[in-house]
Amino acid sequence: MSACCSGGCTPPAPMAVDGRYRRILMVAFAINLTMFFVEIVSGWLAGSTALQADALDFFGDAANYGISLFVLASGVRVRAGAALFKGGTMAIFGLWVMGSTAWHAWSGTLPRAEIMGAIGLLALAANGTVTALLYAYRQGDANMRSVWLCSRNDSIANIAVIIAASGVFVTATHWPDIAVAAIIGGLNLSGAVQVIRRARQEWRAAAGGAD
Repeated sequence: MSACCSGGCTPPAPMAVDGRYRRILMVAFAINLTMFFVEIVSGWLAGSTALQADALDFFGDAANYGISLFVLASGVRVRAGAALFKGGTMAIFGLWVMGSTAWHAWSGTLPRAEIMGAIGLLALAANGTVTALLYAYRQGDANMRSVWLCSRNDSIANIAVIIAASGVFVTATHWPDIAVAAIIGGLNLSGAVQVIRRARQEWRAAAGGAD
């Protein structure tokens, strides 16, 4: 990459002219909103903390893509501000999942492994599609970076849910489900730190007259 890696130039120009990126965001928004409803119902039926956490993750990502579409043609400071907001919501979500996981570790019941596995595979297919579509834009500004990180982290989380389903089936305990829910929360916290750090750099650059 260029000197942008060290803050030596301004962030990319708005992406309004890139119709393909806008269409990808619209597809990603539709996929994530649909999967939120699928997983929230399935998580309740299966008694799975990991599926419920992943469902809320899908909802957060749908909001992420919606915000990205809204600010796509805006200036650098607006897009950086949107990324800061999304980074903050990612952090809040991660903390909520950690707290919910701790509560379910104490009071949770045995999840239904077959539902966890089937929905985990469906979610992986959905997120894998979005991640592949967004791959070319993973090194964009903070706003684009946040979109890429959400999709990548979700694909990792889906693989973990599938593994947890196998673990629940083999061990007949809820601990694999609890462990994956904690991983999902940790991924959101890690992604939030990266997004906020980059958004702050771009905000400062724009404040200095780079916008």
